[in-house]
Amino acid sequence: MSVEERVDQNGAKTVRFVAAALILRGEEVLICQRRPDQPMALKWEFPGGKIESGETPQQALARELDEELGIDADVGPLVTHTRHTYRSGGAVDLQFFAVHAFRGEVTNRIFHDVRWIPLRDLTSYDFLAADRDLIRDLSAGKLL
Repeated sequence: MSVEERVDQNGAKTVRFVAAALILRGEEVLICQRRPDQPMALKWEFPGGKIESGETPQQALARELDEELGIDADVGPLVTHTRHTYRSGGAVDLQFFAVHAFRGEVTNRIFHDVRWIPLRDLTSYDFLAADRDLIRDLSAGKLL
């Protein structure tokens, strides 16, 4: 998921619309770590990315999961929707979808690390600020 800032013609920072996946395997979820050369280096996040013009959030997520992890995902229901404004002024509008099934093997194509972890252990990882409320709720057994 990318949260680089966009600037409009007037120099104002705009909102980036992103779809992200909670890829579930029993009581585990797939998490991904940003590379050291990326903004917010080595922070953990859920796979996904920017919703392009003309795409639904589900279409964008399926495309991103293929690009990032090499899987053909069955994008399930919306789990939660949140908006976060970073200290820099940039904002991200995040839609998180459940993914219970996919075809292919998870292949790390862009991340520093990819791990399956128990939902209850999510709070022990250093996630992006935009994900922290979700992490707290998921690790407490809420939402899913």
